[in-house]
Amino acid sequence: MKPAFVSRRHLLATGTAFAATHLLRAEPSSVKKAAIIGHTGAGDYGHGIEKIFQGMPDVSVAAVADPVEAGRSKAMASSGAPKGYADYREMLAKEKPDLVAIAPRWATEHHDMAIAALEAGAHLYLEKPFTITLAEGDAILSLAKQKGLRVAVAHVTRMAPAVRRLEKALREGLIGDLLEIHTVGKMGSRAGGQDMMVLGLHVFDLARLFAGDVEWCQARIRHSGSPAVLAEAKESPSDKVGPVVGDDIFAHFAMKSGVNVTFRSRVGLEQAAGPFGMEIIGTKGIVRLNSGFAPGISLLPNPERQATTRAENWQTWTGGVDPATETTFEGLTGYDASHRRAVRDWLDAIRDSREPLASGERALKAIEMAHGVFAAGISGERVTFPLAKRAHPLAG
Repeated sequence: MKPAFVSRRHLLATGTAFAATHLLRAEPSSVKKAAIIGHTGAGDYGHGIEKIFQGMPDVSVAAVADPVEAGRSKAMASSGAPKGYADYREMLAKEKPDLVAIAPRWATEHHDMAIAALEAGAHLYLEKPFTITLAEGDAILSLAKQKGLRVAVAHVTRMAPAVRRLEKALREGLIGDLLEIHTVGKMGSRAGGQDMMVLGLHVFDLARLFAGDVEWCQARIRHSGSPAVLAEAKESPSDKVGPVVGDDIFAHFAMKSGVNVTFRSRVGLEQAAGPFGMEIIGTKGIVRLNSGFAPGISLLPNPERQATTRAENWQTWTGGVDPATETTFEGLTGYDASHRRAVRDWLDAIRDSREPLASGERALKAIEMAHGVFAAGISGERVTFPLAKRAHPLAG
């Protein structure tokens, strides 16, 4: 039987490559007022989200809200905000911002913060994970649509220039027809459920970027060598991203496009699995993508001809662009540059009345993949998408 695959024609017809022109900034018609919501000690400010508007001539940061005075003062200094509030609701009512950045890395308050900001009429940029439950995400997106507001989430890897070029190259046949994508988490001390909810969301987002929507999922979850059970689920021990379970996860997603996607995160597997990211397998080659804000990409062309020398034939793939340009944007570097790319696209989306590339809807679909794994792994049954149950699958 021939393996299922995505044809090059299908990819060309359905792809959503990011055109370079989307990042070109038009002259602003007015300066937008921004506000930042953080919570020191409860997720803080993610990966520097208090700095995402620095140096932008078309955005003025009006205020920061944080119930912890020391953290609030520090974030005001980092962001350049002239005002600080202990209560974000008071800030929203008094400042009436056009833009709100929701910064905590913990997702426990994201829903309430987002709803309050949307009710105040602000567009949103949130740290990931987007929400704890699918129902919370649905509520945010529904209100945003009702009010004509745009929601972006810091899935910054999809915004990296190399990833945008890779998506286009895959559609154009870089490795022939796409067959499979094998993803791995970062593992380490967080291996299993927590790893999937913290790092796995990035690779799930990329898997959907390259292979489209999920049809169904089945999974095996183990804890300390035995099948995991619902009673073992607990709040993630460091990053507060909702209930998690298991230190050994293997999942299989059947994508509607015909591509098979796998995910694994297992305690003790970190060294053997290599860097967190994915391998993308096609009929004419393999791509290795090491995830992160500046992902590294390697290509193995014609692997069937290199069976005995495969390790020596991987080639660094840049899509013809100087790698030195990958980590800088508008004079920024590292996470600051990666956030700025996402923020620029978010502002363009607001101007153009379109969805951001790193949209809330796409972020929610990555969470849905993770929740599908929990549901399938605990029940031992295949689950179909979209998930009918929008409450957390580990909540009982």
